[in-house]
Amino acid sequence: MDDVLARLGEVLEARKGAEAGSSYVASLYAKGEDAILKKIGEEATETVMAAKDGDPERLVHEIADLWFHTLVLLAHRGLGPEVVAAELERRFGLSGLTEKANRDS
Repeated sequence: MDDVLARLGEVLEARKGAEAGSSYVASLYAKGEDAILKKIGEEATETVMAAKDGDPERLVHEIADLWFHTLVLLAHRGLGPEVVAAELERRFGLSGLTEKANRDS
C-alpha cells in the first residue's frame, strides 16, 4: 500500500509545474487551495452518503476520491503521503483516547 501512495505522491508533485490544461491535478493547482478544499468537502460528503447507502463498491470509490484529493492538498502544501503514514505509525499501539488527550493538552 505504501508503494501506491508514494507513487501517487510523486505524480502529484510532478504535476505542480504543469500547464493547467494538461491534467486534472494541474488544473486544481492552478485554481488554488480553495478549489482543492472545496473538492475535499464534496468528496467527504459523497463518502458519507455512500456509507449511508450501504453500497460497499461505491463507498470504496468515494473514499479513494477523498484520499486522492487530500493527497493533492498535502502536495500543494509541500507535503507527501509519507508524513501522514509517519503520524499513523506514531499513533499505532497508542490508545485513541490517550492520543486525543495528549493533543488537547
